[in-house]
Parts: sequence; C-alpha cells; structure tokens
Amino acid sequence: MADPLTSAVADLLRTAATQATGPAPRAQLVQLSDRLAGPLRLAIAGKIKAGKSTLLNALLGEELAPTDAGECTRIVTWYRHGDAPQVVVHPHGEPAQTAYFTRESGALEVDLAGRAPDLVDRIEVFWPTTRLREVTLVDTPGIASISTDLSARTLRVLTPDDHRPPEVDAVLYLLRHTHASDLRFLESFHDDDLLRGSSLNTVGVLSRADEIGSCRLDALEVAERVGRRYQADPRLRRLCPVIVPVAGLLGYAGQTLREPEFRSLATLAAAPRPECDALLLTADRFATRPSTIAITELERAHLLARLGLFGVRLAVDLIRRGEATSATALSADLTRRSGLNRLRTVLLRQFTDRAKVLKAHSALVSLEAILRAGGCDQPDALRAAAEQITASAHAFEEIRLLDQLRAGALRVPADHVEELDRLLGGAGHDPASRLGLVDDAAGTAIAAAALDALDRWQRLAEHPLSARTVQVAARGAGRTLEGLLAQATDPVTEIFPAGGPTAR
Repeated sequence: MADPLTSAVADLLRTAATQATGPAPRAQLVQLSDRLAGPLRLAIAGKIKAGKSTLLNALLGEELAPTDAGECTRIVTWYRHGDAPQVVVHPHGEPAQTAYFTRESGALEVDLAGRAPDLVDRIEVFWPTTRLREVTLVDTPGIASISTDLSARTLRVLTPDDHRPPEVDAVLYLLRHTHASDLRFLESFHDDDLLRGSSLNTVGVLSRADEIGSCRLDALEVAERVGRRYQADPRLRRLCPVIVPVAGLLGYAGQTLREPEFRSLATLAAAPRPECDALLLTADRFATRPSTIAITELERAHLLARLGLFGVRLAVDLIRRGEATSATALSADLTRRSGLNRLRTVLLRQFTDRAKVLKAHSALVSLEAILRAGGCDQPDALRAAAEQITASAHAFEEIRLLDQLRAGALRVPADHVEELDRLLGGAGHDPASRLGLVDDAAGTAIAAAALDALDRWQRLAEHPLSARTVQVAARGAGRTLEGLLAQATDPVTEIFPAGGPTAR
C-alpha cells in the first residue's frame, strides 16, 4: 500500500493529466506518475578522474561502467534494472535506438554507430541485477572538466532551473579535496527552497581514499581523519552533511577477488620480506622491476590494475599476519576496509527510508515546471493543491527544519542542537538512528526512548520563555517522535545489499 504522501502526489498528477493542454504535457505527467512509482534515481557526480565509474562498479559488484577515458565516459549513462541486458542510445533530436555492445575487456563497450559523443543525449543500460531494482544509477561526466561541454552535461542532469525540473532524486558526490568548484556545484544543487535540492539528498564520498595517505598501510585511517575534518566544516556540512571515505577500486576488487589472484598475493607474502618490500616501494617498480619472486611481470601488472598499489600492499600484509588465510577471508576483509560497506549503510539510512519523500519532492518540482510552461489548465488550483501537500506533509517539514538548523537560522539551545539534528533524520531515518540507539535496538527500547524525548521536547515547546523559533522546532520534533511511536516495524528494503556477488 502506498504511503499517504505518495498517494496524494499521485492523485495530483492524475488530476493534472486530465487538465493537460496537449499531448506533450500529458505524456510528461504520465512519465512523472511512472517515476513516482519507480526506483529512486541516484546520480554519481564529481570532478573528472574522481573515481565515479569505479565506485559505480563497486556498488553493483560487477564491472559495467568503463573507467578509462573513452567515448562513453563523456556521455551521461543511466543504469536501470532490466530482465535482459540491453543498451539504448538516445541521440539529440533523433529517436532512441538499441545499440550493439560487447564486454571483451570487462566493462561495456557501446557502439555509437559512428556518432560523436556530443551528438548523444544519454545512454541507458538495462541489466538483470537485483542491485538496480530499488535504485537507478546515473553515471555523469566530470564537472570542472577542461571541456565546458562535459561539465554542462552533468550540471544539466543534476541541477534544475526555472524552466526545467531535476532528472535525479539524489546525488552521491565524490570529493578528492575540497575545491571551490566542489562547493559551487553543491550550492547549485542545494537551495533553501524545499522544491530544489536539499542537503538530505546529498551524500559525500571522499573517493580514492587510499591515495590520500600516499598508499601507506594507514592510508584509510588518514582518509578517515580528513573526512571528519571536512564534515566538521560548517559550509560543507550544510551542503553535504555526511562524508564517507571509500577506496572504490579496493572495494570492487574485494567483492570480485579470484582464487588465482589470492595465490599470487600469497606468493608475494611468502617471499623474503626485503625483496618483496623493495618491489612494493612504487607502482612502477612493482609492475616492471625484475625479481626472483615466482610471479611474472604480467601477473604483477594485473594485480596492480585490480587492487592498486595500496590494495596489493594491504593484501600482502594481511596474508603475512595470518588474518587472511583464504580468498574468501581476504575478499571480506578488503571489502570491509575499503569503506564500501559503510557507504552502503549510509545510503540505506540516508536514501532508502527517505526514497518516497525524495521522489514526491521531484514530482512536485517537475509539476511546477510543467505549470510554468502552460502545460495545464487551471494552474493556480493545481499549485494550491501542491502547496497544501507540501504544508501538510511532516517529512517536508523535517527537511525545512533540518536545513534551517544547519544554516544557523533556527535558534535552539546549544544542548539541543545535536539531538534535534538527529531526530529530524540528519544521521539516518530509521527509529534507532533518530533516537541515538544501537542499530538492533528492541521495540521496547525505541518506545521508551521516544516517550522520554517526547516529554522533553513538549516541555520545551510549552515553556513560556521559549522563543517562537524554538517552539516551532520543538513541535516539529514532537511530531516526529509521535510518528516514531506509531511507526510499524515493517522491514526496510536495502539499496545495494552487501551480501555476495550480483544476483542474476
């Protein structure tokens, strides 16, 4: 059964379709209804060479997206669930066409039929994997590219304007270092107006985290400290409140590690330590330096391409210390250390529980764009209905309050700020995250914590010395807590389940 917010938006879209001024806006409204019922649209964005395609492959547990600088990396590519593999090319100003593709080198190689990339609007890849049932992934060209056309393509997909609605519901933004271009992009995606971007639909990834610590064995610990520093920055926290360090190449290799690769790594670990360590000083040495260790240069180059220098060093160290005695154990350890499992947990908390709200938000933004373009009769009545939905939906009120809190516009007592941020969904939208409890907290513990917090926030709302903004925030927190008490315990469907390889 659909939730009340989704049902209200769906009814509004059906009403708008009956008032469409022509077949084109009517088709747009039908597409909006389908989008509302479909999977969440999550874009992966960042500067060029940030590791977007590598992370996408890691999330899917399968090599689909090309990671080299080929033609297709210059085109916005949508990865959708399909019953059978299929690739569809959408040229500018031409009908969509099914395209021939191969996978000789692992990633998809799409035949553009002689078209230059700038003549293609987008590519759609349909693939039979369970990890695309709940989410559609959008791989974008890098922003701040030398080519202004590539940056414009990405910005067009991710940032709405007054005449065009957003094409995606949420963004996974990859940072390597915080540059002004990163902040400018996040500011363009985010807006204080509810019907634009929100910090709640943006998660940051400190990508290629192993390179931040110069590929030393403590590189991921260094990246974790850098991530915490970025997350504490007030300007960045308002735009992108959650930042997760991830070594995408390591995560992908961990999920797809093969037995022959483990044997090669074990051979390195068993070799005399001085000779092995000298070989691992640099990537060039490892790939090309002659050695008496029984592993060929071709095998070494393969390991370097699969795991990177940090991944090889880490794997050798884990095998030496007896922490990874099999390919299965090493696979699990590399995946865990890469940060990929943590990112999946963040995506579950930040997007899965909020997916219905994000999709409803996108639908209302798109409807407003259609109304501005004169696509419906009686636009004022439809706008009034949309405003009523926005005003009455507490999920939207939570977004407003949280954005105001993080912007410093919501003046609440300092000792209440952290709790209010958490209650409004700043650290996740499940009851345990909102209440600051352990993930597997029992229902009785959740109810007790919610009742205790509800009493505290109600007293703050009713206190005669509380400022009006404090009263508004406290009432919002109280309504959230009442919802937590009444919430059913239905299981949540995970985005990108962590267990095992991609199911077919």
